[in-house]
Amino acid sequence: MQHFKTLSSYLDYLGLPRPEHPMLSVFNSKGNGYLPCPRESSPPITNDCYSISFKKYVTGNLNYGRTKYDFTNGALIFIAPRQVLQWDNSIVFEQKGFSINFHKDFLIGTEISKQIKKYSFFSYSVNEALHLSPKEEKQIEAIVENIEFEYQNNQDAFSKEIIISHLDTLLKYANRFYERQFLNRKELSNNLLDKFNQYITEYFETGQLQEKGIPNIEHIANKMLVSQRYLSDTLKKETGKTTTEHLHLQLIDQAKNILLQPNKTISEVAYELGFEYPPYFSRLFKKKEGISPKEYRDNYKLN
Repeated sequence: MQHFKTLSSYLDYLGLPRPEHPMLSVFNSKGNGYLPCPRESSPPITNDCYSISFKKYVTGNLNYGRTKYDFTNGALIFIAPRQVLQWDNSIVFEQKGFSINFHKDFLIGTEISKQIKKYSFFSYSVNEALHLSPKEEKQIEAIVENIEFEYQNNQDAFSKEIIISHLDTLLKYANRFYERQFLNRKELSNNLLDKFNQYITEYFETGQLQEKGIPNIEHIANKMLVSQRYLSDTLKKETGKTTTEHLHLQLIDQAKNILLQPNKTISEVAYELGFEYPPYFSRLFKKKEGISPKEYRDNYKLN
């Protein structure tokens, strides 16, 4: 897989003009022309740049990470360094959009360099993109125009600091708008929770727990065709619990049934549930239930 270490080499590959700054590029169609991307298709590639883009397509598919996304609507997309990108020649652009690309080293020494990894949407798949309302779109466009103004004019000692400040504002607004999207898409959140629970139930019932051990969250997210961060964030907003907490609850429910079999030791129950270390199982059980597995079994006998 081809990897581009510099912003310039990545833009050269795309067939775009060299950037005004070696670590920053800004393209903004402003509705007056097509957002440039001369390269019609690409095999899987990666680079060392962050990308923030708002794009509208008439039709076409883009592979981003694990997922194929149909761009029938505009979306604000965040791409982190080393994300895998691939697209084909079916994509047709509409006359609106912007693209901000900056090398990861552009942030070195700034406060945003410490914060940007906390924005989990950089780890989302493209089908989890942010869909803006018309009002939100105008707010983002205004910030992008400020960034573009600094980028296009003669840059001085203050330019980078001002651009970084606008980028920070853009990311904070995106975080706010994602909160709104989570709230407004409860049907999707409930659907994800149902799918999550269904997958775990099937995993247990088909004996995969004993065969493969406890599934990790990334594996579950891959099977659900969503990113690990998006799955966890969505369930957290909807239920107050992370994917790990939901998984633990399912394991504890399974444990309760197995513990009722008197011929099995606590260690055997732990191994059957996929725990490599029985003491960890006992600690988790007590944390969730307030009593140890042995106490739970003894209490049930008394009842």
